[in-house]
Amino acid sequence: MNKRKSIYLGIDTSNYTTSAALLSSDGGVVCDERVMLEVADGARGLRQSDAVFAHVKNLPGVMDKIAAAISGMDDGNIAGGVINGSDIAAVGYSSAPRGTEGSYMPCFLPGVAAAHAAAAAAGVPAYEFSHQAGHIAAALYSAGKLSLLDSEEKFAAFHVSGGTTDVLLVTPMGGANFEIERIGGTLDLNAGQLVDRVGVMIGLHFPCGPELEKIASSRRIGEYSRKPNVNGLSVNLSGAENIAEVLWRKTGDAALVAAFVLDFIGASLDEITKNLRCEYGSITIIYAGGVMSCARIRDTLKKHENVYFAGHGYSSDNAVGTAVLCKLRHEAEMKKSKAGQL
Repeated sequence: MNKRKSIYLGIDTSNYTTSAALLSSDGGVVCDERVMLEVADGARGLRQSDAVFAHVKNLPGVMDKIAAAISGMDDGNIAGGVINGSDIAAVGYSSAPRGTEGSYMPCFLPGVAAAHAAAAAAGVPAYEFSHQAGHIAAALYSAGKLSLLDSEEKFAAFHVSGGTTDVLLVTPMGGANFEIERIGGTLDLNAGQLVDRVGVMIGLHFPCGPELEKIASSRRIGEYSRKPNVNGLSVNLSGAENIAEVLWRKTGDAALVAAFVLDFIGASLDEITKNLRCEYGSITIIYAGGVMSCARIRDTLKKHENVYFAGHGYSSDNAVGTAVLCKLRHEAEMKKSKAGQL
């Protein structure tokens, strides 16, 4: 008789995406479901109450697809091979933006509730993580660098999105346990906010990143450049919004404005990376977060050594990183429990 396989469920309900994912015991992604929250034309975001309501509407459909994926595993109908039987071993969920005291956003509450309900129904443990930790794990997983979490060496992570522009120092403590210290980042506007505000200004639909990048592709990098406002590991991005607004009024050239904004962000991250190298030497750097899915920005940073980027589809909000952390935490707990029985 074939032994049943363990799978790990991750749930993340960020400000703009309802996500759930299944990870197999061998580390493969079995299911990765994401539903973007709808934002009205001309709007630059969602109120938390609207985000919570949207997650409540989205979660039943997302969880139905998770259930169908598990059923498909039991039937042996899964890409990549036949799996004869499966059991949920644990559920992981994001409960807050960051793993710091006082970090809180209501949009994570529906995910917390869904995770605890799923865990209770399956009779398995539920593990709590931060949204930021999930982003770091997703980036490491997709870049093939999960081994960093079991290293004795600290590494740096950039978390660049609509809600966060942080430079982080990560101290591994084995598997899913690691400390995150913010050592730099934005002092005003987040990079994703800059992208979306300027995108909406020139008539794009929120979220504007992919469309802004597409429009900018007709312009060479640095065609309309301005020196980034970087001091050490900190940056001010709000000035770029003002420059973009003036440029838009003067030229009406959407491609030029789009290219300027993305290049300004890229140049800012490039300058911070240089300063990080001066302070921390050859430390490994990982770039995560939705803004880092932009190939134009990545191209500006690829010249640096010992840097890694989240794989395609893993920069934006997802629950795969949370499922990875769930697997690592559960395996550590099981190992500890077995050791205690000896």
